[in-house]
Amino acid sequence: MHEPEIGTDSFKRQRRAGMTAIAVAVPIALLLWLAIDHFAPPLSNMNSLGERTLFTLKCFCLAVLFCLVTGVEAVAHERLSSPAFDPLIGFETRRLRVNLRYLQNTLEQTVVFAAALFGLAAYSPDGAAMRGLGAPGMALSMLVLLYVAGRTG
Repeated sequence: MHEPEIGTDSFKRQRRAGMTAIAVAVPIALLLWLAIDHFAPPLSNMNSLGERTLFTLKCFCLAVLFCLVTGVEAVAHERLSSPAFDPLIGFETRRLRVNLRYLQNTLEQTVVFAAALFGLAAYSPDGAAMRGLGAPGMALSMLVLLYVAGRTG
């Protein structure tokens, strides 16, 4: 079995790769944001706080379905098909650990996303202001999903 690299060189390589990916993603996200802000029409019927909040709730539900629920399903599948069914016995495969970390990270980000999304809905007077703020995250998520779909199919 391959042991993971723990040394400083490995960390530096991983950090450099991560920083490179972020550096590439930032201009792409900025271009997408500007394109959506410039070309997408404003959402209609977003004049009242109630209408914006309802729309925000619907968007949030989709984000939870496609991001958080998939993580819950992945962990549940791993638990149902292994001795990890009882989480107290300490049995974990590498895949289960990855899924658990994905789920924890996604849960943390979902809470922050919800606060930001509902805050934006509260302070966006007509639904037209800052409508592209979600585009960078959505674009990156779609790129990851396309990558996963390509690897799966």
